[in-house]
Amino acid sequence: MSTPPSASADRLDKWLWATRVFKTRALATDACRAGSVAVNDHVAKPAREVHAGEIVTVKQGLFTRTLRVVAVPRSRVGAKLLPEFCADLTPPEEYARLRERSVQQVLAREKGSGRPTKRDRRLLDHFLG
Repeated sequence: MSTPPSASADRLDKWLWATRVFKTRALATDACRAGSVAVNDHVAKPAREVHAGEIVTVKQGLFTRTLRVVAVPRSRVGAKLLPEFCADLTPPEEYARLRERSVQQVLAREKGSGRPTKRDRRLLDHFLG
């Protein structure tokens, strides 16, 4: 059973939460207030109304997502229904950079821990190999 899209516009923070960009509406509101969300290349406030066809850019840490508003849901939608409400326009290079950074975080060593031991090197070779 899908949630029919509403004909009217909705708040930006509510749309970000409903389309599962943020886990809670409070996180979406905080991101808007911090200037991490832009609509059509303009920094947007949480109460700004979103309409179908607009481009929403969300900076989440070092990762930038680009989404097109297809429709405005009445409430939070399931993951399988997301294509009915937003289209992901994020370039593949962003996802590649995100994967690269996550690998670098795994490989990073604590400062002051010294050189890797033979065992550390073998584990690393096994992990990458």
